[in-house]
Amino acid sequence: MSPVRSRIEDIAAALSADGLILRGGFNFASGEETPTGLSGAPVKSVLLVGQAGAEPWPHFLRWRQNQPQAIANPLDTWSREVIGAVAKDFGARAISPSDKPYLPFQQWAMRTEGLKPSPLGILMHPKYGLWHAYRGALMFEDEIALQEPRQAIHLCDTCVEKPCLKSCPIDAYSEDGFAYESCLGHVRGQDGAPCRNGGCLDRNACPYGTDYRYPAEVQAFHMASFASL
Repeated sequence: MSPVRSRIEDIAAALSADGLILRGGFNFASGEETPTGLSGAPVKSVLLVGQAGAEPWPHFLRWRQNQPQAIANPLDTWSREVIGAVAKDFGARAISPSDKPYLPFQQWAMRTEGLKPSPLGILMHPKYGLWHAYRGALMFEDEIALQEPRQAIHLCDTCVEKPCLKSCPIDAYSEDGFAYESCLGHVRGQDGAPCRNGGCLDRNACPYGTDYRYPAEVQAFHMASFASL
């Protein structure tokens, strides 16, 4: 007889049907300010949902075929639907990083997986490099048995050359931060075709996690979304 799966394993299995993964979670400390759950009571546990590489992409494309062409933010909409369905099955409240009022997803991610930001602002993962994302979270009003997160190796600390700060033709990323307006203007402009078609040159220059690098089609989709802002 096979062992009974835990709730965590069941949730992870449900998410994997659409290429998403359970990124981990944490329990709020006593007295800590928390969001509210389904009933309006304070949340006690949060599980982060995301992706590694482009696993969700074919699932998203199949869903997209049956949606209005002009739908706004289709990837966010798909993510909300998938994560929302899992939340309903497991008695959780589903939230998205783009929901307002904004919740501290990046801080939660750092707390959950022990990650630190790269020079590009994307959290550096010891396995996936920069090729991962958080698509939502499941919030529970009861406490879930979770392992204590461990501090991950921060690969940027061992990277001497920092090619991620040397590949952009307009030096959009620097120690001073991200030159948003300059980047947006370049991506939209005549000289921005390499970025529009193949993704951020700085991000692609990172030597870590290359097995999980998004295909050019996926990167072009994200850059098109950025250029439309």
